[in-house]
Amino acid sequence: MGVKVKELAELTGAQIQGDENLEITGVNRIQEAGEGDLTFLYLDSYSKYLAETKASCVLIDEKLERTRDDLTYLIHPSPRVAFLKILKRFFDKSADIAQSEPVHPSAKIAGNVKLGLNVVIGANCEIGEGTVIGHNTVILENTKIGENCLIYPNVTIRENTIIGNNVILHSGVVIGSDGFGFEPDEKGVFHKVPQIGNVIIEDDVELGANTAIDRAALGSTIIRKGVKIDNLVQIGHNVEIGEHTVLSGQTGISGSVKVGSHVILAGQVGVAGHLEIADGAIVGAQSGVSKSLKKPGKYFGTPAKEMGMALKLEAHVRNLPDYVKKIKTLEKELEELKQKLNRE
Repeated sequence: MGVKVKELAELTGAQIQGDENLEITGVNRIQEAGEGDLTFLYLDSYSKYLAETKASCVLIDEKLERTRDDLTYLIHPSPRVAFLKILKRFFDKSADIAQSEPVHPSAKIAGNVKLGLNVVIGANCEIGEGTVIGHNTVILENTKIGENCLIYPNVTIRENTIIGNNVILHSGVVIGSDGFGFEPDEKGVFHKVPQIGNVIIEDDVELGANTAIDRAALGSTIIRKGVKIDNLVQIGHNVEIGEHTVLSGQTGISGSVKVGSHVILAGQVGVAGHLEIADGAIVGAQSGVSKSLKKPGKYFGTPAKEMGMALKLEAHVRNLPDYVKKIKTLEKELEELKQKLNRE
């Protein structure tokens, strides 16, 4: 079910040029919009896409030329602001994922919680007010989830997990999967070590799609307040991530690492087990942390070093072919000098 252009105009204060009764069923970028879509145009550099867009309606800056007569326009001095209002009012589906009843009768679920289809909620779980849980999500027993959380479809939350308020979990997130704990016997056969701890996620955390956070072997894996984690991040058992730290995509943190507060780990950073990273440290993309970083600063490389040293070493590595040529030249000159001295 869509919304008419005149309703969008009333919401934003835009002027209409075209069909005010046109029904809008979606929103998209101007390059990718199709029939029934609303798009927006506020930069002259994107005006080239206006000629080819398949959108039905364009929310356009009043200063830009409207070159097509077959489109309906919403004319506004700040189209980006207006577009955001439209998204929030008519197209934000985060709190409208669908509804069903909890699976286990012992679960305590606030009256205004919204549940998607095929949601499984185990025994003795507690779900706080204003939380939205998407389709096909599984929440196992004794899990506690705070208020105003947004859990997208296909999330798995294992038993005994504790999640605070205002947490966002994107699709494919797995919380509380078993830590990677195996011990070899005398024949070199690996045996699973039971992982009987849990995961604690504090307030205002956001976890990107397909991120996995392992449960502790004993005790807790802890994600502190305000942490933001990108897609495809792996966090091992018994890790602790400090407040307001940011982890970029494909970062991997081995077990029992303690990461400080206000740390930035850029994309594809790897951290070996049982290390510490100091508050305020910044580790560049594709770096490998093999020793504890004990003071704030910028680090880069594998193994990770202070940024200044890492860049110097990188420069020398790039110059190695020239160094080889120079060494060979010096060796030749030295040999010629030896021969000359011997003759004298």
